Amino acid sequence: MKFKILLALIFVNLLQAQKFYFPKTAVNDSVILEKQIPGLAQQVIPHLQSAKYKPENTVDLMDNLFRLQIVAQDYKNSLISLSENRKLFADNNMGDYRYIGFELYTLAKMEQKENNTSFSNVLQKVFNKKYESLLEKTIPRLGIALDGDVRESKKQLKKVLDKQKDKDSIDYRTALALCKSYLSYKTYSGIKPQVMQLLASKDREKFIIETRDLKLKNGNTLTITIVRKKGDTTPLPVILTNNIYAGPFDEFFGKRAAIYNYVGAVVNTRGKRNSNNVNNPFEHESEDLYDVIDWVSKQPWCNGKVGMIGGSYLGFSQWGAVKKLHPALKTIVPQVAVGIGVDYPAQNNIFMSYMLQWIQYVTNNKLTDEADFANAVKWDSIYTKWYKSGKAFRSLDTISGKPSKIFQRWLDHPGYDQYWQKMVPYKEDFSKINIPILTTTGYYDDDQIGALYYFKQHHLYNKNADHYLVIGPYNHGGAQSFGFTYVNGNPIDPAARISIDDLAFSWFDYILKGGQKPEILKDRINFQVMNTNTWKHVADLDKMHNSSLKFYLQDKKNTSSVFNKPENKTFTTQIVDLKNRDQKDTYYKVSKKDSIKMTNSVAFESEVLDKDIIMSGNLSGVFNVSINKKDFDTDTYLYQIQPDGKSSLLSTHIVRASYAKNNEQRQLLEPNKTEQIPINNSYFMSKKIEKGSKLLLLVGVNKSPNWQINYGSGKDVSDETIKDSGEPLEIKWYNDSYVEIPVYKD
Repeated sequence: MKFKILLALIFVNLLQAQKFYFPKTAVNDSVILEKQIPGLAQQVIPHLQSAKYKPENTVDLMDNLFRLQIVAQDYKNSLISLSENRKLFADNNMGDYRYIGFELYTLAKMEQKENNTSFSNVLQKVFNKKYESLLEKTIPRLGIALDGDVRESKKQLKKVLDKQKDKDSIDYRTALALCKSYLSYKTYSGIKPQVMQLLASKDREKFIIETRDLKLKNGNTLTITIVRKKGDTTPLPVILTNNIYAGPFDEFFGKRAAIYNYVGAVVNTRGKRNSNNVNNPFEHESEDLYDVIDWVSKQPWCNGKVGMIGGSYLGFSQWGAVKKLHPALKTIVPQVAVGIGVDYPAQNNIFMSYMLQWIQYVTNNKLTDEADFANAVKWDSIYTKWYKSGKAFRSLDTISGKPSKIFQRWLDHPGYDQYWQKMVPYKEDFSKINIPILTTTGYYDDDQIGALYYFKQHHLYNKNADHYLVIGPYNHGGAQSFGFTYVNGNPIDPAARISIDDLAFSWFDYILKGGQKPEILKDRINFQVMNTNTWKHVADLDKMHNSSLKFYLQDKKNTSSVFNKPENKTFTTQIVDLKNRDQKDTYYKVSKKDSIKMTNSVAFESEVLDKDIIMSGNLSGVFNVSINKKDFDTDTYLYQIQPDGKSSLLSTHIVRASYAKNNEQRQLLEPNKTEQIPINNSYFMSKKIEKGSKLLLLVGVNKSPNWQINYGSGKDVSDETIKDSGEPLEIKWYNDSYVEIPVYKD
């Protein structure tokens, strides 16, 4: 009896500490693991919705719940939770492909249990049934959705199990990670070979897919994949994509075009797939794509018209293609396009650490190194090691263990010089681009600055540019696929939840097939105003707003309004020790519910807004500063503090002060002299800010493992080390500095 009471007390104590019984024998014995893990999942589920562990948004909650329910063998409820996850992720069945591997595994397990038959037989049955039920537009995504990495999931499972060696209990977070990694391994090791064969069989019924080597006139060889829908006997316009991410995405892009009744052509860049040429990202698109388009346009399945589509690097590629425009190229749809030399690999002339991670991602092999790219722990440790070392940014590739000629070559061009200019149209080149163009980007798109750079330059140098913009509350992925219901954990307006795929191909129908102009394109700029559930349409970017608020760098305690120009000139002093590598993060307490990281920043808070305002456009303005060095990198954030005490980011801006006036030519600052730093190329936003909100402006110094560190010596920043830092950086932020917030008034 005493023994039972003791066991009960131990069990209660484990629960109170959110720990669960899990025998150490399960670590090395797969049979015991199989028996124990369903019960573990059952114990974890009730804690998932507790205040301590509940995810911030319902999408993540349902994501974890359906996985745990599958592991717990509660298959019926897992399918309900998975369906709820998809509905929360995207409207209008746009996310029906999401986690389809888990769905097929679950359906097969249910069927196997009911009919006591082989897993292989029921898997084929449920696959065929599910395939027939899907919207046709979903089918191109199946190859990517089902292509789970068995080796990586096995590795992750082993990693979690190794943490449990010699332990007879498991904490909540480890238990959740164990259940999820176990499910991924069991699912994809159980279904992948068979379902990929079944999908290939379905593809053969629906498509003609051909992959071949294409020898260019310049002597280089590229790999091109052509996808046509079976039954198409007449020549069609071709939708071409230039893809450095060789792999499953090649067939996806091709099949997507075919589903929309075009021929899909996907060409890989030099050095990718079957090409033995040197892979130098970004450098050869303007040359190679002319020959590719020439070849494609002369094929019997092409009617002589070519359009291009793609996002990020693939968006950049289209601007490379129009630098030397082929007559068969009738339109391009650059989505979230990288502004090479403008927002990547340096944003406003500040190089980012991520550039090395990306270089290795696309150059480690002939396809893409997914496992290495996704290894956040590895890359964070590399960035931190460099940061802690105080070595030059140029040493980052050596610290990673893999020196990179590409990384070094990029660093040799800190200004927007001819190296970058030759890759895409430059100044007057834009005047010669007279084909229709549709650009899509988002307020939360990492390459928004690049996408808008091309749009602005095209309209600046070509007054008759037939170039449309669609921008809304989308991130980098959403603005090249469809509007996710939640972005950054917050729901977007129903009006914004559109299919970017449908928009793009209705554009192609309009230009290449004489169809109707897409309804959303009522003017050159088409933007969704967040929190109003409406779209607005204007002729140019400046008309997104018709008024502005100047937020001056002054303490609200000393003024009736931070939006009034100060009567007396003063300054706020900020001191940043660039040598300090053990600096603790500091936070601005917004409310009991929220705080904002403000390390190396100075905070300025507005009074409470007495009416709604619509911010629409991007921040401009000027910083009047005096520093004791020759240069520094500014870092600016504008937040809304909502009436409920939560914060939301409205816009950001970083720039190297010495390049702020001209991104091509460095102009060092004169120490201890008041200088003006203009604010350009900040992030666009259109959002209604409710009455009762406040605005919080953080201005400061960019000092982080994620970016170069500018020590202010005046040397090439890539070559500066901690030895160049000298005395701490002292900045005087004068109160006549202001950030100008664009406002739309009805």
